[in-house]
Amino acid sequence: MAEFTMELNDEQKEVRDWLHGFAADVIRPAAAEWDEREETPWPVIQEAAKVGIYSLDFYAQQYFDPTGLGIPMALEELFWGDAGIALSIVGTGLAAVGVLANGTEEQIGTWVPQMYGDANDVKVAAFCSSEPDAGSDVASMRTRAVYDEAKDEWVLNGTKTWATNGGIANVHVVVAVVDPEAGSKGHASFIVPPNTPGLAQGQKFKKHGIRASHTAEVILDNVRVPGSCLLGGKEKLDERLARARESAKTGGERVKNAAMATFEASRPAVGAMAVGTARAAYEVALDYAKTREQFGRPIIDNQGVAFQLADMRTQIDAARLLVWRASWMAVNGKQFTAAEGSMSKLFASETAKKVTAQAIQILGGNGYTREYPVERMHRDSAIYTIFEGTSEVQRLVIARTLSGMPLR
Repeated sequence: MAEFTMELNDEQKEVRDWLHGFAADVIRPAAAEWDEREETPWPVIQEAAKVGIYSLDFYAQQYFDPTGLGIPMALEELFWGDAGIALSIVGTGLAAVGVLANGTEEQIGTWVPQMYGDANDVKVAAFCSSEPDAGSDVASMRTRAVYDEAKDEWVLNGTKTWATNGGIANVHVVVAVVDPEAGSKGHASFIVPPNTPGLAQGQKFKKHGIRASHTAEVILDNVRVPGSCLLGGKEKLDERLARARESAKTGGERVKNAAMATFEASRPAVGAMAVGTARAAYEVALDYAKTREQFGRPIIDNQGVAFQLADMRTQIDAARLLVWRASWMAVNGKQFTAAEGSMSKLFASETAKKVTAQAIQILGGNGYTREYPVERMHRDSAIYTIFEGTSEVQRLVIARTLSGMPLR
């Protein structure tokens, strides 16, 4: 087990600097354009693939970093560049994590490479869990998966929403109900291979922020997938459902469902994204405060501005500490006994909203215009308190963990 440290080693620093250079030289110059276009920035994703950032190998190296700091460090730098473009680059990772968390070795080896493609033929993937009537309340999910034993196929029907890369993905990972009576315990995840009949893109959302990231509905109309596309396999599913039924009878320990397992693994990562956006806004505000003069002196000489910047930096560093702690705990098998993963997402996401708003205030009228990036950063920051569990849900998870109440 790696010791927890706040000091990056030489290799991590090299990767960080490489990512920072890409974010500064490639992502930032393109950020305003793709925000206005509200389209997937395929040229930037392809450039990331060419240099090795958008690849299974790169994310595997960071994912298996024994310190746990590889992924949060990488995400912070990319989202420092721009949240919308960065999410287009890393959005495939949520689907990949879904397969890594629940799939067999064969499934991982077969499907995760197809999620990325290669530098000459870039692909993306989508994780589809939320529904029009079931966001944080995964127990209300209506998408159904029915097993056709004669053909060894699963038949999926339903509508998914808020899916990053939904409809344009090469591979979709879909969470569906296989046992309605088991509630959230009766869920399973399925791979929907490329060009599977019955899967179609529904509404594409026009969003307040992260507009370079494609978000859409996914319609499943009698989508048939082979039995081998059930993540973990049917034997494992049957065993899990049997344990869930027995647990319901005896009042025993809860069984985690596939969607929640994915979200638990990704919450500190969302926190790292928020830290990157917050840091970017803070740096713009700091530079502006040093150079903008009013009444014959830089505005940073005014206590009202200086104290805001002091608070912004303190909150960003505190958020990073929480994210790194949770990431280290996850990699080293430490249980989140106080919901440390949810703590990291909650504090970092709220910090991003607050810091970006303060940055606009420090820039004054300039901060409200699109000539400066802080208004876009503020719009982008709103998503962190919403997706993969709202701030209210994070507080609920933390409170129930501390009280010993069951998580639902």
